Amino acid sequence: MNKKGVKKYKKSYGLSKFEKLLYSFAIFLLVLAPLATVFSQATLSKINYDVEKLKNEISAQEKTNESLAMKISELASLDKIQEVAESEGLSYNNSNIKSVNASE
Repeated sequence: MNKKGVKKYKKSYGLSKFEKLLYSFAIFLLVLAPLATVFSQATLSKINYDVEKLKNEISAQEKTNESLAMKISELASLDKIQEVAESEGLSYNNSNIKSVNASE
């Protein structure tokens, strides 16, 4: 104590509760931001991978569809129909065919 009996208190320069909360929130954001960035980039990368996989599947299916369309055209050709008809014992007789005109 002083000679006069007056106590001197040291001034406390501590942080208030609001400042502590504010600094804690800032540190939380500094930690969370890079994690969120990494997570979003990983998600985006997975989505891009899935899109490319689907594009490849679509391309393969389109090739299959084209191949099947060519096979249908080949099987539907007149030559193929006549070949199948002859193999089944049917014959093409032009005299049995009658034409019907819409105007009659």
